[in-house]
Amino acid sequence: MASSSSYNSPCAACKFLRRKCLPGCIFAPCFPPDEPQKFANVHKIFGASNVAKLLNELLPHHREDAVSSLAYEAEARIRDPVYGCVGAILHLQRQVQKLQKELDEANADLWRYACSEIHQTVAGVSLPPPPPSPLGPRSTEALPLPYQRPPSFEYSPGSNLSSEVVVEGEWAHYSPPPLQLPNYALPQNDNPSGN
Repeated sequence: MASSSSYNSPCAACKFLRRKCLPGCIFAPCFPPDEPQKFANVHKIFGASNVAKLLNELLPHHREDAVSSLAYEAEARIRDPVYGCVGAILHLQRQVQKLQKELDEANADLWRYACSEIHQTVAGVSLPPPPPSPLGPRSTEALPLPYQRPPSFEYSPGSNLSSEVVVEGEWAHYSPPPLQLPNYALPQNDNPSGN
């Protein structure tokens, strides 16, 4: 930001307060003369003396960021006197929650699809992928017998599944042939350190 001496005119703060802008003016680097509304908003909401106290407590390289924050908060408070910048924060938080819910639903659909692919490969059955279910896990109790859920399997890459079949009800007669499955890439922990 430019100092008031380079423009030969007082900074926006001194001009607004109708005082002489001295060479060491605390406001000059942050409120250039070509941005009078910026200081007017900050002064209206926070007061010039409070802003001066705050800027004097900060290191010079932190002042510009502080003034940017004050200007944003002041403008938001003028636009929305009740909520100010909190209204914008709440709106963004609702957006994040909505998008997180959509992402969770998409991940659940992907997980269901990946699990159905593994079960179809293990059982040797070639069924179309299940439709996405936004209501949660599907119930297989109402399906005709040929489409009943296959036996549960404990899967580990490279294992022979014939010895790991857990037999349930109608599938007691089922005995899958020895089968080597390819290593399916299932979702992993996002933390690369493994913690």
